[in-house]
Amino acid sequence: MIHSQTHHYDSFDGKILEIIQQSNRTTSDQIAEQVGLSPAAVQRRMKRMREQNIISADIAVVNPKAVDRGVTLIIQVTLERERLDLLDTFKKEMKRHRAVQQCYYVTGSSDFILVVTATDMEDYESFTREVFFENLNIRHFETNVVMDPVKVGLSVPVLIGGDS
Repeated sequence: MIHSQTHHYDSFDGKILEIIQQSNRTTSDQIAEQVGLSPAAVQRRMKRMREQNIISADIAVVNPKAVDRGVTLIIQVTLERERLDLLDTFKKEMKRHRAVQQCYYVTGSSDFILVVTATDMEDYESFTREVFFENLNIRHFETNVVMDPVKVGLSVPVLIGGDS
């Protein structure tokens, strides 16, 4: 069962979220100037949004090619059995594996969609041996190699009006 939690935010929060999704290095002084609040008010709002998990992480985005992870793969995985313990085990394994950037439990013909990085195809083959071929609960997996990462991001469109 999916639990959704509604977070309340107003137009000031929405504007702050739009700004920091472009760069979380924007200072509270700069944000305050752009949204029409004091720096202290911006800091209080950001603290509250972190506590409410509206802001779930403050991270640096690393260029994969710059760290020799230039191959990106999108993988559809189908499990043999969808028992809860086996699903949970697979989810935990994917969360732990450093090559897995994203893992989604999905509806449709596959059970999971993975976004994985590798240094080259040999590195990816090692990944498949370790993660898929050694797992008796993997029925099938299909890989798409990304030829051109047209748009890559984690920013979420924010309704500036907030609670609407």
